[in-house]
Amino acid sequence: MTDLDNAIAALRAGGMIVLFDGDEREGEADLVVHARFATPETIRTLRQDAGGLICLALDGKIADDWGLPFYSEMLVASKLPVAAMECKKTAYGDKPAFSIQVNHRDVFTGITDNDRSLTIRGVERLAGMGLGREDARAAFHSEFYAPGHVFLLIGRGIKNRRGHTELSLELARRAGLDGAMVLCEMLGEGKALPKAEAKAYAKERGLMFIEGRELI
Repeated sequence: MTDLDNAIAALRAGGMIVLFDGDEREGEADLVVHARFATPETIRTLRQDAGGLICLALDGKIADDWGLPFYSEMLVASKLPVAAMECKKTAYGDKPAFSIQVNHRDVFTGITDNDRSLTIRGVERLAGMGLGREDARAAFHSEFYAPGHVFLLIGRGIKNRRGHTELSLELARRAGLDGAMVLCEMLGEGKALPKAEAKAYAKERGLMFIEGRELI
């Protein structure tokens, strides 16, 4: 089996992997796990060992069914003065993948490991129910509120964008899992954790390390 095969198998079994997008892009490694397995212990590992922003990437069809906008689109549509702040393209050349931020309605503050796990796993559970568009949208609106503490990302498809959002969702697809992946950037001292250190972290903990080029 290749490293990619092993990474897919690990995700399918509920494990975590290290995903490096590419030297030509952000040059960042993310800890990645499928949302179904985002326990409070997993969330604690992400914030303590990775340290970046904990996000939940959703397949574009799920986002569309639920009526989720890209945050930049919502900003422009608001026609408020802050619409002028829209980010049309990031420093590494892509449009942002951010959508809205949500909490499950059963959380307290929303930021604790328990609360974020509840929100993330609730989103994944809804994503896997296979509801029709109207029912899915109604369920999403009734079960979650915004703003919250889980940052949603929308995938544009690996043919259109090759960020951690799309790469992780492609891994979910190949693993036969629904399109809901949790990501968190691995940070070093004042910048992204160097690639070599991300590889060493993966090796020390028995995690698979893969690069975006292996998926493309």
